[in-house]
Amino acid sequence: MTETSLDRELDFARERIAAAVKADGPEAHQVAIDHLVWAHAYREAARAMDGWAQRTGDAAVRALADAAGEDARGVIRGRSMDDSIAAAVKLADIGARPLPAVDLGSAQEHQLLRTSVRDFAAAEIAPVAQALHRSDLDIPENVIAGVARLGLFGVSIPEAYGGVQAEPDTKSVLIATEELSRASLGAGGSLMTRPEILVRALVRAGTEEQKRRWLPAIASGQRLVAVAVTEPNFGSDVAGLTCRATRRADGAWEINGAKLWCTFAGRAEILTVLARTSDEGHRGLSLFVLEKPAFAGHEFQHVQTDAGVLRGRAIPTIGYRGMHTFELQFEHYRVPADALVGGDAGVGRGFYLQMEGFAVGRLQTAGRAIGVAQAALDATLRYTSERRVFGGVENEFQLVRSKLGAMAMRTNAARQLSYHAAGLLDGGAGQTEAALAKLYASRITELVTREATQLHGAMGYGEETEVSRYFVDARVFSIFEGAEEVLSLKVVGKSLLEARK
Repeated sequence: MTETSLDRELDFARERIAAAVKADGPEAHQVAIDHLVWAHAYREAARAMDGWAQRTGDAAVRALADAAGEDARGVIRGRSMDDSIAAAVKLADIGARPLPAVDLGSAQEHQLLRTSVRDFAAAEIAPVAQALHRSDLDIPENVIAGVARLGLFGVSIPEAYGGVQAEPDTKSVLIATEELSRASLGAGGSLMTRPEILVRALVRAGTEEQKRRWLPAIASGQRLVAVAVTEPNFGSDVAGLTCRATRRADGAWEINGAKLWCTFAGRAEILTVLARTSDEGHRGLSLFVLEKPAFAGHEFQHVQTDAGVLRGRAIPTIGYRGMHTFELQFEHYRVPADALVGGDAGVGRGFYLQMEGFAVGRLQTAGRAIGVAQAALDATLRYTSERRVFGGVENEFQLVRSKLGAMAMRTNAARQLSYHAAGLLDGGAGQTEAALAKLYASRITELVTREATQLHGAMGYGEETEVSRYFVDARVFSIFEGAEEVLSLKVVGKSLLEARK
């Protein structure tokens, strides 16, 4: 797809919106900015698909890429009823044929990684995933041990610190995350995301002593990680955080305040906490690494010898179960001086380190979403090939095939957009593209799991079927790791408009 006229239309729209924002301010044009961002997302997803088609020369991939291009044109230009029908008929043709392998054209090492992680997830995670979701159980220790055994906790940790990374390879992180999430979001896919955020901060700004103390333990799975950023009145508005760390006379720090939505905080032995060390807005935040005992279940309390307390209570959620997401309360909780990432040089750098970590975390969230979407697509392809309705097999009907084609196109478009962002991150750029990939993948996974539930009929609404789990799990992606609206207006939209200055 080489329709430069679409690019020109996007550029013209961006120019107009940028001029309006300059005159009136961004808050007066939020709707326009959001529309621009989504048009850009669909366009970039189509570009990534076109690149896949050119690299592989595969006819099935080309059909998917052309459908993604039509999807983008529809968002940017709109389309008539006749055009919409024609596009849906082409999707039905895609849904009637075998789909290309998801790793077609990938390097051999990436294909081998996918196979090994997929085999592990099928054997160890998938059999317990549904029970874990329905009863909100803890992640089995054998799953955690298996992820560690595969070296997945160390995929982005340099070899010098016990990891397996000889050079940056974010695509490997995405592939492993996809395959774990394909088996279970709560029991597999999110295990790798927590350490990634801390690892990026330590590699970037940790002291040598901190790197050697924590990175090997994280890489081996001996220490699991949770991240505490969000607060009761501050979600994506990180600069407004109020949980405070105060330096004591002996050089240690004392933390007081609350944190919300801290996934895995009970079981984790390492807790990454972004806390306020001064009142200078985002420049007054610093990043701390707390060591604590591991706790099972939905509630815990860690009482220190000098009466400092950390309390945690799991917040019930409709999906994304297994890791448990906690509300935390720090009361005079003491941490040593060397808990501050970067030592004294790290005071006031927490916001920047957290934002860099979020870029990787957001891209991994795209990977998690793609894994769930792929699981939903796989389940629906199987189910519709077996279910008989109105005297025929369900997937013989044109409308069903059109839905299957759309699910396949969108899942693969999200995957290729994420791989593109991964390559940019490895080159030291790509933070905006990572946010864009997260934005797009999160929404398309809701669409894909919705259609999967629909095509399962009444069985899709029953909790006994896995597709119902995919549906409720998918809803979280547009909310966590940067809410959809915040990424659109404050990250991607801001970057698009600044590029026109």
